[in-house]
Amino acid sequence: MKTIVVASHNENKIREIGQIIPASQAKVISRDQAGVPPFEIEEDGTTFEENSFKKANEIMKRCGMITIADDSGLVVDCLGGAPGVYSARYAGEQCDDKANNRKLAEMIRNFPFEERTGRFVSVITMVFPDGRSISARGEVDGHIIPDEIGENGFGYDPMFIPLGYDITFGQFDPEAKNRISHRGNALRKLSSILSRGGYL
Repeated sequence: MKTIVVASHNENKIREIGQIIPASQAKVISRDQAGVPPFEIEEDGTTFEENSFKKANEIMKRCGMITIADDSGLVVDCLGGAPGVYSARYAGEQCDDKANNRKLAEMIRNFPFEERTGRFVSVITMVFPDGRSISARGEVDGHIIPDEIGENGFGYDPMFIPLGYDITFGQFDPEAKNRISHRGNALRKLSSILSRGGYL
C-alpha cells in the first residue's frame, strides 16, 4: 500500500483528508510523521491552485514521497471574493480562527442575508516524486452569517450555512459535513482520478 504525506500542520485538515481517502487506496500520514523538518511555506500564489501545488511540491521535495496538499478558503460575493486565498490570515499573519471570524462578521454585518452568498473552495493537489501531479477542485455554495453557531468543524464553519440546509457547518457532525463539503468534493474527485489512472 502506498503512503501519502499531507503537507499541513492543520490537524483538522489532516483528519478530514484521512477520513475521506479510502484506507484501501493509501495510508495517510502527516508531514511530521514523514520526518519533514519544521519550516513554513510562503503561500504567495494568487489562486488556490497555485498555493496547493506549491505546498505539495515543497514537502514532496523534502520527504521524497507522494504528497497531497489542500488550499482552501471562503469566497464571499458581497466582499468581492474576499477573504479568498487569504482566508487563513484574513485578520493578519498571526491571527487565529476567532480573529478571522470576528473580522468577517464585521465586514458582512450590514449586508442583508440574501446578499451574503458565497462558497467554500478547496483545491487538492497530489505531487509524485517522478514529477507527475494531479489536482481537483471542490466547492459548496451557501450563505454566510455574522454570528458563530455550532461547536463542530473549524475556521469559518460556524458562520457558513450550505444551500439546502438551515444549520451551519459548525452544527454538522463530521461525517455529514464530509459528504457535502468542498474538501470532501475535491477529495472524491481526486480519488476518482486516482482510481481511473492507476496512479497508486
